Amino acid sequence: MKRFTLSLALLLSMTLADAQKVFQGMSSYSGDIVCNARDGKLYKGNSSYSADVIVRLDGSKLYRSNSSHSADVLLNYRNGKIYRGLSSYSADVVATWRNGKMYRGSSSYQADILFNYRSNKVFRANSSYQGDVLLNTSAPLHPMLLYWILYGSAQ
Repeated sequence: MKRFTLSLALLLSMTLADAQKVFQGMSSYSGDIVCNARDGKLYKGNSSYSADVIVRLDGSKLYRSNSSHSADVLLNYRNGKIYRGLSSYSADVVATWRNGKMYRGSSSYQADILFNYRSNKVFRANSSYQGDVLLNTSAPLHPMLLYWILYGSAQ
């Protein structure tokens, strides 16, 4: 019984350690966890319950909740561009990812930088000032997940 309990505790701690945590600002306090990513799924806060899945990333598509149905594709990623739903039309580009920076729509102008991501920190616009850190992550995240965390509810 002790061996089983120890094995279960070890497995649980390894599973929790695999989560990529997203914190508000420069915090690393557990109370400031915005969400966490594990196995291609983004969960609310520090949860790992299937009912708390916000979105699911599968390849280049981001699905609503835990869905895999094509009608539930929220965004898709192609050649550095994030499109609405399953679209590939230029009018449906919501953001462009280039050189660690997320631009508004199809733009590549400095004034249209939404955020930049380096050293696992999301900075406001083109800033590198610590006071402009919007989020920090425990490990690198896909640009489409970063976009969704910051702007997803506006979709």
